[in-house]
Amino acid sequence: MVGIMVSASIEVMNSLLGKLATLMGDEFAKLKNLRKEVKYISDELSSMKDALESLADLDELDIQTARWRDAVREMSYDIEDIIDDFMSKIGEKRKKSGFVHDTIQRLRTSRARHQIAGQIEDIKKLVRETSERRDRYKVDVPTSHNVAVDQRVVALYENAAKLVGMEGPTNEVVSWLKDEDKQLKVVSIVGFGGLGKTTLANEVYHKLKAEFHCSAFVPVSQKPNIPKLVNSLLTQLGCGQPFHDCELNVLLAQLRENLKNKRYLVIIDDLWDVSAWNIIKCVFPENNLGSRLIVTTRIKTLAEACCFSHHEHILEMKPLSEEESRKLFFGRISGSEEACSGQLRDVSVQILKKCGGLPLAIISISGLLASESSNQKEKWKYVLNSLGSVSGTNLTLEAMRQILNLSYKNLPHHLKTCFLYLGMFPEDYEIFRFDLLRLGVSEGFVSKARGQSLEQTAISYFNELVNMSLIQLVQIKSDGSVGSCKVHDMLLDLILYKSAEENFITVVDNPEAITGQLQKTRRMLFNLDGATLPGDVSMSQVRSFANWRGSLNIPPLVEFKYLRVFIADFTSSSEDDNRKIDLTGLCKLYQLRHIWIRGCSKYQLPTQISGLQMLETFDIDGSCIPMDIFLLPQLLNLHVPFVQRLPEGIGKMRSLQHLHKFNMLHTSLDSIKGLGELTNLLTLSLRTGFSEDVDMDVLNSSLAKLCDLKFLDIISHAAPWIPEALTLSPPPPNLVTLYMMKRCRVPNWIEELHNLQTLHLTVEKMDKDGVGILAQLPALIDLPALIDLKLMFNRSLEETIAIYGKTFAHLKRLHVSCKNMPHLAFQAGAMPKLQTLSLVERQCVESG
Repeated sequence: MVGIMVSASIEVMNSLLGKLATLMGDEFAKLKNLRKEVKYISDELSSMKDALESLADLDELDIQTARWRDAVREMSYDIEDIIDDFMSKIGEKRKKSGFVHDTIQRLRTSRARHQIAGQIEDIKKLVRETSERRDRYKVDVPTSHNVAVDQRVVALYENAAKLVGMEGPTNEVVSWLKDEDKQLKVVSIVGFGGLGKTTLANEVYHKLKAEFHCSAFVPVSQKPNIPKLVNSLLTQLGCGQPFHDCELNVLLAQLRENLKNKRYLVIIDDLWDVSAWNIIKCVFPENNLGSRLIVTTRIKTLAEACCFSHHEHILEMKPLSEEESRKLFFGRISGSEEACSGQLRDVSVQILKKCGGLPLAIISISGLLASESSNQKEKWKYVLNSLGSVSGTNLTLEAMRQILNLSYKNLPHHLKTCFLYLGMFPEDYEIFRFDLLRLGVSEGFVSKARGQSLEQTAISYFNELVNMSLIQLVQIKSDGSVGSCKVHDMLLDLILYKSAEENFITVVDNPEAITGQLQKTRRMLFNLDGATLPGDVSMSQVRSFANWRGSLNIPPLVEFKYLRVFIADFTSSSEDDNRKIDLTGLCKLYQLRHIWIRGCSKYQLPTQISGLQMLETFDIDGSCIPMDIFLLPQLLNLHVPFVQRLPEGIGKMRSLQHLHKFNMLHTSLDSIKGLGELTNLLTLSLRTGFSEDVDMDVLNSSLAKLCDLKFLDIISHAAPWIPEALTLSPPPPNLVTLYMMKRCRVPNWIEELHNLQTLHLTVEKMDKDGVGILAQLPALIDLPALIDLKLMFNRSLEETIAIYGKTFAHLKRLHVSCKNMPHLAFQAGAMPKLQTLSLVERQCVESG
């Protein structure tokens, strides 16, 4: 575990050295004494960093060295806080003069020189004290490069039933659920963590859900949030929007009422407690329509308790057979066992015995070995020897932890901290890649690689974790990239265990157990449901704060002096608590880079936030937005779904890369023109409606200027459909993905989108000309071409949709949905690469 713990110290040091470099830059050349002192500190810290990197390769540390490592980490945090504080003070007059000029002028005053001299002396003292504990340093500098997702990992995700040996159990559960019995039936799947219970349930779910009126898949976790779980059921089962402000008994009654005349299929995944089951089962009415429930759990007595009668079934998961284990292992490493050398196959037999047939263990180890540039026998033997104390018979939690730890320990330095940060998300949470990338950048975990942006480098980091099979894939996008992921609960257990040792993440879920222990917490996962923190707990050094469970008793914001990330989800807060939490103090947290808030009815935002000069992400679900938001020079991501009108001045936000839910209703002409000034935009979604006041020529002109735009989403709610005058002609030249909802017909300008790969359209009708236009998209082998097409119709279709031969040469996925499925005719030679054809008949097609 040494490598993981050292990595957190290295990442703190990297951030600190970058700030010291700023103080030694050319702008401060006249302040010779400052540069001299800072150079001493920087050189000493660089040597410490090199030593830390060499320590990361050791399996064990002696007590003295381990304490030195911990001291370096805490010292780095403290020094960075001092520098941040100083930079904040000297930047107070930025509006009146340039930052560097103002800094130098301020430092020339005797008082300012005295202040910084005292701060620099404090830092030197810290460095000296820490240096004296270690007098020999070694150098070992890692490198970075661009990394793509290994498509073998995607294949493992998409073909889980075949590769993980699920075919037999899947067929058995399906046969149990598809019998003629009309009574409500429960099937329990029980087994040790890592055996593939969720994989099996998910496979059955996707095989059968089309045969039911409605379906849902909900994770429970060890500490379930029951109101949030019931709201998830309401949403997935088609019972309308979530009812966040209702009491639990009202939610339960609403769900029962909606299900009383429906045949439903529901998966309750990862159940831990019978009390939770006693609440959950109340929502499922016995209506004699052949409804089915599947429950997964690790606890056999709980699996038995979930059955309503003796007619129901329990499937006890078994480890994979030797043959299945080999197939899973070599399918990840070399495609097949035959493709691997004989010597390595001999070693693999012993490695697989250690894994005990657990798919999670096999995937973890194979991911470690597959990440090597060449399959060297020495590397495989090292893995085998590292698992020397693990017995493959009846693996314990501790033995499983040892197997998983081996993959963590062999991660490169730059990935270990990123992986630990996954502990900031709750159990079973679907983590979207985009959100994770933004957080990694905001925390300073991503170091810019040569020739790459921070976002590109962060994507490479994420893909490396995917390729190591350390995160579970949830959503695969049309271009083969990963849209979202989850962390297996056994991996999350290990992450939080090591995060507590490293003082990386502190989980606050019991106020009585933490008194006096949080004096220097750096990242806080706030899981208190109703209690408040003791008064002696300090928030002054917290850098990331995440409140996922809806508690309104969060500490006062004024205490978070160095906060960088603020995450708060109030949607699951107590229904009978009508308090409105005051978040106006956010405007004073000058180090803030990331704001993400949900549950708008529970919070009050500041009216002005121009002081947050470091802010990169502003993502809320409320309708109120600070009027000076366009004065934030570093803002990259803006998400404001319910704001009717953004403040004037959007054209000034030229750093913006992602703008979500931009409201076109009552938008001024200046704002539409300003949209064209956002030339760094990569993704844009236009929402809510198009009024008669919107000048389509100006909008078309603005969109055409967005030369870097890759993703465009246009949805109309207020108007009958998107106006024909919105022509996108000329279109954004590099557009790859286009979503257009509520269009009268397929637009004739679509053939100009020569780089388009993904197209989702909701239209009133489709005629021959429309299909012909779609077919004209580039199909030449040396050009990007359409690979993902989704067509949704807002009415019944009488026409035949003909797909002509030699069209859609690169299309892999076709989805068609409408009321009363139309007749599709495919000519020979059409869609030669089609992999997925989805035809959905529904009562209505939602335009959103």
